[in-house]
Amino acid sequence: MTTLPGEPNAYQQGEERGKRSWHLTKQIGEYLVACELARRGLVVATFSGNVPDFDIIAINAKGEAFPVQVKAIRGGSWQFSVDKFVEIKFDFDSEKQIVKQIVGKLKPQSIANLVCVFVIAGEKYGDDQFFVLEWKKVQEIAVNSYKSWLELHGNVRPKKHYSLHCAIRKSDLEQYQDNWSVITKGVKTVESP
Repeated sequence: MTTLPGEPNAYQQGEERGKRSWHLTKQIGEYLVACELARRGLVVATFSGNVPDFDIIAINAKGEAFPVQVKAIRGGSWQFSVDKFVEIKFDFDSEKQIVKQIVGKLKPQSIANLVCVFVIAGEKYGDDQFFVLEWKKVQEIAVNSYKSWLELHGNVRPKKHYSLHCAIRKSDLEQYQDNWSVITKGVKTVESP
């Protein structure tokens, strides 16, 4: 099968479907979280990825604003680069021809009181799962997991020495499932008419 000039080939079409699927999952997650916050009496504004550090602002009846970062997946684990959370230094051992990673200081939180909601978007209505926690807790989970994994490997990434990939699994977050009180505790909500 040939393609006409300017027409996407099968690989490009698949790549576009993958991007679309990722964007749809992200959008579904943001709107699910916005809906849950609104159900809890907060006025909500979404930013559809146009703000670097948060996706939603939730506002209570007093006008207090709460920034919320949403991380949505359909399955698997949530992917990050660990240098979002902590300083990493590389130590080259010329004798062994390896690069060790040294975990340094935690990075300061860029936005005060940032809350993160991890979403597993279900295939059908009611199957969605939410894990709600402060960004500092997310940082702690990611860094501790990364450090433990590195220590098991002598602080050397086996395949790609300079990789900073880390993941957060559902099992890391189970104690935070439906923990909406992180956002709503002590919050005077907006009354419905």
